[in-house]
Amino acid sequence: MNRQSTLGAALIRSAKYAQFVLAIVTYISLAASVAYAQDPKDTPQKSGVTATDLIVRAVAGTANQEFTVLDVKYAPNGINRRHFHPAAVTFYVLSGTPVFQEEGKEPITLKPGDSLLVPAGTTHSHWNPSKTEGVRWLEFIVAEKGKGRSIRKP
Repeated sequence: MNRQSTLGAALIRSAKYAQFVLAIVTYISLAASVAYAQDPKDTPQKSGVTATDLIVRAVAGTANQEFTVLDVKYAPNGINRRHFHPAAVTFYVLSGTPVFQEEGKEPITLKPGDSLLVPAGTTHSHWNPSKTEGVRWLEFIVAEKGKGRSIRKP
């Protein structure tokens, strides 16, 4: 066997070995991502979302009701996955074009100046489809004290 054929055979073996290693790494990565995706608890409820309390006050004349106003900001591609609120929530869009989807219905795109009332117990999600611009809205909630925030639904 001459030197060129020996070198060629070595290169072929190296290439086959590299393909084998790549196949194993790909399989392990895929298996790990499938296992991760199977448990919704491993996925954060919110991603790219910040909420700031603007107002939290007792409702006069009630025993245990409070009024909350939240300033909510979504980064590009921000999302709040499936959840519900034990109280009705009204959204008022200040900027951006968020998408809202109630479970079992088609998604709707909102724009600045739009408002949306979500009845208590309605499973829904919302997100910012923009890759470059943020979304900002206000949330208005009247609920039993401490019970107006969202509850995750896997």
